[in-house]
Amino acid sequence: MTQPQHPRLPAFEAASATPEQKAVLDEILSGPRGNLNGPFLGWIHSPQLAQHAQRLGAFCRYSTGLPLRLSELAILVTAQRWQAQAEWYIHYPIAIEAGVPEALAEQIRTGVEPVFEEADDALIHAFATELYDTKRVSDATYALAVERFGHETTINLVGLLGYYALVAMTLNVFGMRAQGQTTLPFPE
Repeated sequence: MTQPQHPRLPAFEAASATPEQKAVLDEILSGPRGNLNGPFLGWIHSPQLAQHAQRLGAFCRYSTGLPLRLSELAILVTAQRWQAQAEWYIHYPIAIEAGVPEALAEQIRTGVEPVFEEADDALIHAFATELYDTKRVSDATYALAVERFGHETTINLVGLLGYYALVAMTLNVFGMRAQGQTTLPFPE
């Protein structure tokens, strides 16, 4: 167990929210997420960013064309790369429920070379890892992704990885933890 990091942003008080902030909060709470866990209480200090980012996030999380298992696997790879405590904490149980094997998630979390039972898992991991390591994706990996998922979903995968990198950066820069988080998946 660890002491929560002190966030760098002032606490947000819904009672004193501006109309723009209230509109963002209402949209998030009435949408598929239904909660403010994650970067939203950081972004709310910039309501325009919050509105655009939360809409992009809803698309990236629920409408990319990837099965939930593969989206969540990509999010775990991102959380591990950024050592984003809250992102991992929030998405780990979702990934496991969506079918990501616990052993695979643990290999990713600890930086051990993963052993894949599913070709799609290996492809998502290779795509994300190449992008994070080289800032590019090889022709071979790209061709496999397009062959398996099509151009649109491959484009959406890039968007998902970029969005969750933004989430990780937000959580890390502003010292944010997930609601109820008392343990950290990564050392600090």
